Amino acid sequence: MNDTDVSKQIQQMVRFIRQEAEEKANEISVSAEEEFNIEKLQLVEAEKKKIRQEYERKEKQVDVRKKIEYSMQLNASRIKVLQAQDDVVNAMKDAAAKELLNVSSDHHVYKRLLKDLIVQSLLRLKEPSVLLRCREDDLHLVQSVLDSAAEEYSEKASVHAPEIIVDNNVYLPPAPGHHNAHALSCSGGVVLASKDGKIVFENTLDARLDVLFRKKLPEIRKWLCGQVAA
Repeated sequence: MNDTDVSKQIQQMVRFIRQEAEEKANEISVSAEEEFNIEKLQLVEAEKKKIRQEYERKEKQVDVRKKIEYSMQLNASRIKVLQAQDDVVNAMKDAAAKELLNVSSDHHVYKRLLKDLIVQSLLRLKEPSVLLRCREDDLHLVQSVLDSAAEEYSEKASVHAPEIIVDNNVYLPPAPGHHNAHALSCSGGVVLASKDGKIVFENTLDARLDVLFRKKLPEIRKWLCGQVAA
């Protein structure tokens, strides 16, 4: 083999090696670009996911704040409605309490009422001897109906007439006045107790009004709710 042939073979080998090197370089370049694109895509998706999660977190926070604010506003509205209802109920009770003052102004009607209250109290206590307290202004009216009240109780309960002791030392508070609105007061009626003081039945007009309002309060509130809804 002469020098020319050797030179040709060397050139062919160089071309072959160069071609293989270029192909390999292209493969590496393509592979590197693919890996870069994949990694870039993964990074982009990861950032998108973080952004979505952050958005969802903030959206939930806003939603929670809205629910809390709505709940607070709703509760505040309910409290205002309840307060308004309480104001109306209290006003109704105050008006009724003022009307009670007129009951004792008619002595004939009030005398009959005192007798009925004493009989009712005796029926509740069912004691052979009781202590009675009344307002000092009502003392003469109470004393005038004691015998008839004891007799009526005796007939209704089928027992002997009880001993009724009127407390002349301690009286119920007087009717409410304009001078001292916060002082203890009583619109009328009586308080009876067993002789030993263990059983007490408060049958004053004020106590009966309280019982009536407690009993009727659900109906009153229902009526008020209907008025608000209308």
